[in-house]
Amino acid sequence: MSALRTRFALAALGATALLTTSVAVPQATAAGHDRAATALAWYDTTAETIATAGAPTQVTNSRTWAVGWLAAARATRAVPDGVERRPYQEAALAAAVHRALVTLAPSRTEQLDAQLTATLDTIPDGPAERRGVAAGQRQADRALAERQGDGLDPASVNAPYPVRPTAPGVWQPTPPAYAPATQYGNRLARPFTLTTADQFRLGPPPALDSARYAADLAEVRAYGAADSAVRSARQTETAAFWYGSSLTLYTEPLRVALSRTEQGIAGQARLVALFHTALVDTQIATSDSKYAYERWRPVTAIRTGDLDPDPDWTPLHTTPAHPDYPSGHATYSGAAETVLSVLTGPGTAPFELTSPTAPGVTRTYTAWKQLSDENVDARVWSGIHTRTADEAGITLGRNVARHTLGNVDRLLAAR
Repeated sequence: MSALRTRFALAALGATALLTTSVAVPQATAAGHDRAATALAWYDTTAETIATAGAPTQVTNSRTWAVGWLAAARATRAVPDGVERRPYQEAALAAAVHRALVTLAPSRTEQLDAQLTATLDTIPDGPAERRGVAAGQRQADRALAERQGDGLDPASVNAPYPVRPTAPGVWQPTPPAYAPATQYGNRLARPFTLTTADQFRLGPPPALDSARYAADLAEVRAYGAADSAVRSARQTETAAFWYGSSLTLYTEPLRVALSRTEQGIAGQARLVALFHTALVDTQIATSDSKYAYERWRPVTAIRTGDLDPDPDWTPLHTTPAHPDYPSGHATYSGAAETVLSVLTGPGTAPFELTSPTAPGVTRTYTAWKQLSDENVDARVWSGIHTRTADEAGITLGRNVARHTLGNVDRLLAAR
């Protein structure tokens, strides 16, 4: 695995037509790699740009991916009469992603300009190249204008959240930092395809006096403690593996699928665009449900709740500063799984994945759902989410992703 792929963990996919039956991702061939070269180059360029000049907020970086690749998908969707398809589409994809990234990450302009020159040097000079570049730039400008003021900048994402008075079940800042709540502003942002942030709001979490909640908390208490006597070494490794940023962890799986697709340049651009627009909307919907219910985290419940409180209980991993229900890692995973499964089929040839939060560990997967299953378990074994919050998150992510895929024509319509 290349250093770049190890560094970024979300990988790319090949998109099939949405109205056809999903099929397994085909094995890559030498010719297939040639067809994918431009998309892969700009996928890696986008990942590197985010890694070196990205925002401190994950959803803002997801938005950067979405804007650039949505522009590329629109620009490559149709080819004008009288020009060669492949040169036009390659130029359009490169120009669209370049224009969006230069605008959103201007500190990387020199590197982005060099990559654009390298791409255009492989395309024959002529009307296909010129018109492709113009189309890509036009669609990037349009996508950037559409998202202007959408509330996904870091300051808006982390808008101040007024913490409610202490009460059973109500979220409070968590140890050790007791930091202010984050991501509250996501629910106020403008989605790509959702009508409103609460369009797929989950039902309420289990009541505090329910058997389900008691079982949830008992599981976290036992398996998620820093000094757990029942968590296995494999479970501890799983918790560490999935502890980092979902955007980072899923960069390699998406790239794997992108590298194996035979759907052409337009299909490649469509895949990455739909993946990231779905994930932006999923993060918006996640914060809506989180702050609608404001459910306390396991560490607060175990230390201060009525069910045999343990003021010294500590989770394996530090609890993020936002409510428990639903799990954001799980919503991300559910949405990613859905997009990948619909566009490429539920299974794929084996691929390896590493994680920056589990150095030296390499895992192998053959189905997108395997990643979701591990995410659900991992957040319990980390001691930072209840299983109900994780399972509800998978459901929410799948619902939002299906909605995105159902609105593909409106989303990709070029003007």
